Amino acid sequence: MRKMLLAALSRVLQGPAAAGRTAARVMVASRNYGDFASEATFEIKPCDLHRLEKGPGTTAVMTREEGLQYYKTMQTIRRMELKSDQLYKQKIIRGFCHLYDGQEACCVGIEAAINPTDHVITAYRAHGFTFTRGVSVREILAELTGRKGGCAKGKGGSMHMYTKNFYGGNGIVGAQVPLGAGVALACKYFGKNEICVALYGDGAANQGQIFETYNMAALWKLPCIFVCENNRYGMGTSVERAAASTDYYKRGYFIPGLRVDGMDILCVREAVKFAADYCRAGNGPLVMELQTYRYHGHSMSDPGISYRTREEIQEVRSKSDPITLLKDRMVNNNLASVEELKEIDVAVRKEIEEAAQFATTDPEPPLEELGHHIYFNEPPFEVRGPNQWIKYKSVS
Repeated sequence: MRKMLLAALSRVLQGPAAAGRTAARVMVASRNYGDFASEATFEIKPCDLHRLEKGPGTTAVMTREEGLQYYKTMQTIRRMELKSDQLYKQKIIRGFCHLYDGQEACCVGIEAAINPTDHVITAYRAHGFTFTRGVSVREILAELTGRKGGCAKGKGGSMHMYTKNFYGGNGIVGAQVPLGAGVALACKYFGKNEICVALYGDGAANQGQIFETYNMAALWKLPCIFVCENNRYGMGTSVERAAASTDYYKRGYFIPGLRVDGMDILCVREAVKFAADYCRAGNGPLVMELQTYRYHGHSMSDPGISYRTREEIQEVRSKSDPITLLKDRMVNNNLASVEELKEIDVAVRKEIEEAAQFATTDPEPPLEELGHHIYFNEPPFEVRGPNQWIKYKSVS
């Protein structure tokens, strides 16, 4: 009885604000089971086509469950990148660090359209793809801080994260594209009906090795989607100043291409589904340009406002933000409530804070493990250190 009286007194003292929060939670819980639509159909922007008679459809169906999952995933990536920015400015993360906030619809849309057994390889702006391919936030942040619990044991850092069917994270501009074609060649060789998505930025699009790769992929009809994430600036140079032709989806010439709204997750998902079906049918490769935008600078050493204005960034945020676009669609079509999405936001922030705590307290890898993991499934051997008298043991 005493406990009941204390609980009642506590509710009275907390006042109407607490009662309002409780009522909101009850309202969300009650709406979860009957009041929401199970799915909705949306009009999406048509893709620009190159050497294709027919492209992806201009409508997309999204279920409530899909929408909630997309929202949570994009919000997690956004918050993870903002936390990475904070840790970098505190000098807890060091070295190269390229953030992905603003481009979340690209990696989440791609993952929604392919199978877990398909393959992905990207450039150094890789945190989002690392997460969508299945690596946890705590492993990603621990890798950024160089800790033993990181997904590459603290030895890869921002640009070199890997997991099953995800090959990085590559620091050499454009070099991941021929590697992706090699993965696609393995897909074709083993006959498992798998594809490879090889991504690069507009800044890498003028690399000669990319055109060599196009040629070989077309000759051998490799099941590869070449995706140019065009975020409008290669480092600090706008695409108009860097490229004689900014129609990146036409760069394959003899390879069909698509230009897609990369700020709309449904546009990305439907386009990649179309491209994946095209490749699996044995038609060879396809080039895709995702028109997107990064909110941060090229890397953490770039403030991002010396070659573009704050007003430009704010305009993109206000008119084209991928998370806001998805949120508005879900709320306006009765797939979710504002309160429900706010609860997801709170849960995501809690997850990020817990991951950051782990990433700043987990121990660094010991020096004796410096030579580990050079090869997979090989007997241990010695690796020479900085001079011939220092040896490290390498264990697979």
